[in-house]
Amino acid sequence: MKKIVVIGSNHAGTAAINTILDTYKDCEVTVFDANSNISFLGCGMALWIGEQIPDSEGLFYSSKEAMLEKGAKVYMETPIDNIDYKHKKVTGTTKDGEKVTVTYDKLILATGSLPIKPNIPGMELENVQFVKLYQNAQDVIDKLEAKKDIKNITVVGAGYIGVELAEAFKRIGKEVTLIDSANTCLSSYYDSAFTDLMDKNLKNNGVSLVYNEMVTAVEGNGKVEKVVTNKGSYVSDMVIFAIGFRPNTALGKDTLKVLDNGAYVVNKTQQTSEQDVYAVGDCATVFNNATEDIDYIALATNAVRSGIIAGHNVCGTKLETVGVQGSNGIRIWDLNMFSTGLTLHKAKKLGYDAVSTDFEDLQKPAFVKEDNDNVKIRIVYDNNTRRILGAQLASTLDISMGIHMFSLAIQEKVTIDKLKLFDVFFLPHFNQPYNYITMAAITAK
Repeated sequence: MKKIVVIGSNHAGTAAINTILDTYKDCEVTVFDANSNISFLGCGMALWIGEQIPDSEGLFYSSKEAMLEKGAKVYMETPIDNIDYKHKKVTGTTKDGEKVTVTYDKLILATGSLPIKPNIPGMELENVQFVKLYQNAQDVIDKLEAKKDIKNITVVGAGYIGVELAEAFKRIGKEVTLIDSANTCLSSYYDSAFTDLMDKNLKNNGVSLVYNEMVTAVEGNGKVEKVVTNKGSYVSDMVIFAIGFRPNTALGKDTLKVLDNGAYVVNKTQQTSEQDVYAVGDCATVFNNATEDIDYIALATNAVRSGIIAGHNVCGTKLETVGVQGSNGIRIWDLNMFSTGLTLHKAKKLGYDAVSTDFEDLQKPAFVKEDNDNVKIRIVYDNNTRRILGAQLASTLDISMGIHMFSLAIQEKVTIDKLKLFDVFFLPHFNQPYNYITMAAITAK
């Protein structure tokens, strides 16, 4: 019987474990995780904090008990002390102090990522918070409930998590300051024509935006009182650092090949530089179809896909990734924004002769008054090859399904010209005969 060890059991690990246990009955699966819970959907953290959902119960989709029922051996709250790659042995220590050593035929590393912690004064103060695990969110909520004097909250980092948390804290009546060293929010996902929409949305809902400033210290007497930047200071009763994540690869960085940021380099089967070791999720690289190269894109969707791929390959069924585009979306109050592939700014920075075509129009004909509003679209493409490199959409309407088409277009190397006259249905209840997708393509130079 093939012995498979999986280290880490959140999104990527759970996907790999379920794939193995559901499909291959001749495998013995042992799972290690340093946490006390699994499958927490961090993307729902802001909804919980902002009281848009009643509690955290629905943010879990699996459990230790579910894995045990399928036949896995599971060690929770058991951090790994050492991996002997030469002799294929994993050693961990349980919460009771017991040493556990397990041998493997195949090893899957699903150790995820860790929040980046800045090396600045004051990080030890009370109410300096990070957001990643269930426990992080619970700690924030407990403090907000217990200490009604927490009124001013500063969020450092205006990426997806930071923006979502800014909304969440405003929803529960807090004064919120959002700080980022960039000149706008969401700069990794959108060009300025779209980030301007989100900045306006945040301002209109009372979030104080502080851009082009770097946090240099947190100050206070025992607990946070102010956040200091290179240009000023901001009164704060709590500060949330959401400045990004780094791959959690301490267990293999000295043995396995890694990217510049420390992520395990994997091939299209999720195999690392060590033949019998696979890596999945946030600790591993992905193949980016937009750049046609390996990349690091930490998304739950990528994690799940990589876990499924690794699960099949360790059991002898070859399955390769088709690559990713980094498709993503966000909803803040009534503004929905979606993107996939490269922004125009990033495409140019990477050396592409990139151009974009923009269009804005109503989703439905003007005579349809109900559930109708403008949609803004940008398609980024290579001026030489005409290949689509990215797309961005924004509207108060749910136009999310459109980004899936663009994701597939990037994957399949579709050109902007192919979109000009492709078959799009029309019915006034849903769209326009000359809709924003085809019009953006038709007006492309």
